[in-house]
Amino acid sequence: MTLPYRDVYENILPYVPGKPISDVQRELGLSDVIKLASNENPLGCSQKVTRALSNALTDLSLYPDGNATVLRNKLAEKHSLKPEQFVFGAGSNEIITFIAQVFLNAEDESIYAEPSFSWYDTAVRATGAKPVIVPLKDFTHDLEAMKNSITDKTKIIWICNPNNPTGTIITAEQQEEFLKSVPSNIVVVLDEAYYEFAQGEGYPESVPLLEKYPNIIVLRTFSKAYGLASLRVGYGMASEEMVSYLNRVRPPFNVNTLAQIAALAALDDKGFINDVLKINKTGLDMLYKAFERLGLRYVRSHANFVWVEMPISSGEMFQKLLHKGVIIRPFMGKWIRITVGTEEQNEKLIKDLSEAL
Repeated sequence: MTLPYRDVYENILPYVPGKPISDVQRELGLSDVIKLASNENPLGCSQKVTRALSNALTDLSLYPDGNATVLRNKLAEKHSLKPEQFVFGAGSNEIITFIAQVFLNAEDESIYAEPSFSWYDTAVRATGAKPVIVPLKDFTHDLEAMKNSITDKTKIIWICNPNNPTGTIITAEQQEEFLKSVPSNIVVVLDEAYYEFAQGEGYPESVPLLEKYPNIIVLRTFSKAYGLASLRVGYGMASEEMVSYLNRVRPPFNVNTLAQIAALAALDDKGFINDVLKINKTGLDMLYKAFERLGLRYVRSHANFVWVEMPISSGEMFQKLLHKGVIIRPFMGKWIRITVGTEEQNEKLIKDLSEAL
């Protein structure tokens, strides 16, 4: 018996997350294992979050606020937007799925870079639309090539800024010039999951552009700088009209109560974010110096990870480091992505990488 699976799923592979620490400990019999594969926050989350969560365990039998009202209002105040301009997801990757569902029909086209966040490809292909993949240029988005790839079938363009996995950015000036050139009936997704790490140094402030460009949507997440990856809470900022359509496919109660409470508490702890940014900068500098000493080619990052080239295949290096208790993320060819850890974690990574080389 053959079940009626949709044809579009023939070319979609399941998303493969970073290997869990517990799996490595169990499979290899190791006790000392660090994970530098998924761009998680090495400081965990704010103590204000843990205190808020410990006081929020009495209403678990009740459904969450499906509107995320308190969080919505707080973010609206923070970003000087209307509450109706926010859409929430179980991580910003869920909102990526909503966007593809709302705007793409079969035979439409959607443009994105490679390598970049892989979920764009999954979300696009699942609708039956055609992916138009534009290779990076100098490790970042080739905006000119992306602009030249636009046809009358183009419905969505995805810009990951900073780009995952390379950590590069497009500047405010580059972004503005690109948005001016894109027809107003094409949705441009500005995925800013690593926004907090990239602020300054020419990085765009995209939220003020929402009034000028009603075809854009800005994505942010609490998974990275705020350290709430396990709770899955992301948000998008767009026109009221676009949000109203995205909410038509958003599942009810998709952001749970504890996630909403944690996000609210996280927003109140600016000191924690400052600590995160400080340790990230120190860690990046530490890794850069080590890579230079080891003669490795790398890309300077505006995020909390580094894109670095190995002299052997990325899969082989992944296995070598795995057996030493270090989990990294292998990518195409010889390139791997390494998350910035604590000083102790970075030291272990550098020691084990040196030995593996």
